[in-house]
Amino acid sequence: MPEEDVRAHLCRLGLSRLQADIYVTLLGTGSCTTERLAAKIGRHRRGHRNGLPFEERVLDRHLAHLRRLGLITVTGGDAGADAGEHVPVEPSIALESLAHTRTAEVHQAHLAAKQAYRGYRRSVAPQGTDDLIEVVKGPHVAERIWNFEKAVESEVLRFDSPPYHTHGTANPVEIEKLGAGVEYRVVYSRSAVQNADYYSINIQPCIAAGEQARVLPTVPVKLTIYDQRLAIVSMSFVESEVKDYLLVVHPSSLLSALAGLFETSWRAALPMHLNDRVPCGLQPVHRRILELLSTGVTDDTIAELLGISRRTLSRHVEAINARAGSVTRFQMALYAARNGWI
Repeated sequence: MPEEDVRAHLCRLGLSRLQADIYVTLLGTGSCTTERLAAKIGRHRRGHRNGLPFEERVLDRHLAHLRRLGLITVTGGDAGADAGEHVPVEPSIALESLAHTRTAEVHQAHLAAKQAYRGYRRSVAPQGTDDLIEVVKGPHVAERIWNFEKAVESEVLRFDSPPYHTHGTANPVEIEKLGAGVEYRVVYSRSAVQNADYYSINIQPCIAAGEQARVLPTVPVKLTIYDQRLAIVSMSFVESEVKDYLLVVHPSSLLSALAGLFETSWRAALPMHLNDRVPCGLQPVHRRILELLSTGVTDDTIAELLGISRRTLSRHVEAINARAGSVTRFQMALYAARNGWI
């Protein structure tokens, strides 16, 4: 790793720039007296005092701090002796202590910021909603949505329906979070699945990455719940294109009610992806057709989503029927359900 990167990382852990310079210099030179170290640091930090060595008393304070941290020690004399040479020490314990200290400081800053915001809500924000509901409008909506998505740690529950504040584009953040072990459960409205562009650039990649997806003819509201800690709500009707806003719901009985609404709808929704019991001999296009048939979209929509003609779709459906030993689509659906295909 380049020295500049090491210095930057040490500074992030709480060392000053000069302290990081001292430690990295000792790593490169080995043991070194204060006088020689002052000269080396002065040359490295060109332009400081016209390139002259640092005054030794300036270094003494920082060397003492590094000794207290356990990052350096002194050999050839007592810890404070002028004759001693400074030597870097294996840093694991010292850096772990620094990391814990920084973590505690970040936690305190987090609590302070939350407390300050509560004070703002009590004194400045409109009365009556306090810490329950926050209204976000206009150009800030998409930004807040992405920020919430990036901060999620364990679970996302979502009702998905157009129109979209994020313009129905791909969702690389979800795919990244799925890879990190975050669970996504999404109930799509039929209108979302019928949008060929949205299906190909958003829905299908997310399902392939591990999203659990189901579908209903309509969803009751546009809703996303993050880690059971907050929810964002907006209308799923055309009016939301005119009134570009969303509601942020903080922990409350309302948030619990929204989570209950999602679970009820999830149980009633139909799966959009097949499970592991699908026969390995089933062609990939047949798997896709079964997925889309389970959503209830029309044959025209399925053909459009797959980029094939209606006649080709009919041939594929006939092949699936033959595989299942069925005659009608209803029989095929029963067979697929009984055999765990969907």
